[in-house]
Amino acid sequence: MSEIIPIPREIRQLLGAPNYVHLSTLRADGSPRNWVVWVGLEDDYILVCTSDTTWKAKDLRRDPRVAMSVTDPANPYRMAAIQGRVVEVRRDEGCRYMDPISFKYTNAPFPSRGPDRVCFAIAVEKAACRTLGFVHNPLLAGTRVRGY
Repeated sequence: MSEIIPIPREIRQLLGAPNYVHLSTLRADGSPRNWVVWVGLEDDYILVCTSDTTWKAKDLRRDPRVAMSVTDPANPYRMAAIQGRVVEVRRDEGCRYMDPISFKYTNAPFPSRGPDRVCFAIAVEKAACRTLGFVHNPLLAGTRVRGY
């Protein structure tokens, strides 16, 4: 098991903004499964909330190892990669953890409520942030590139 580290400042900025995070969990056979999730921050923990009946929750309960990536939509070449593990599973009755996360992304309470809600607190073991020197200037849909 790796040592838990504080969330680096640049990565905290990306996770603190309403950016979509890609979460990789492990299936029972060890193969990865990917999810796009909303996240919250609590001290040096990344919070991921879900229903306890989802494959995401089942994966996280069985194997606490995760990987995450996040990009800045204003500059998709600014990105972070995180490895960590679930260190705590909390009941999320009344969406006390999920509602602040939902407000961050939608400015509204989370609509799917119920007794099956859980929150996974993830500690960071490795993290890196980088910004590549590209300019994001994609072709418009339907535009042809000369010679292709």
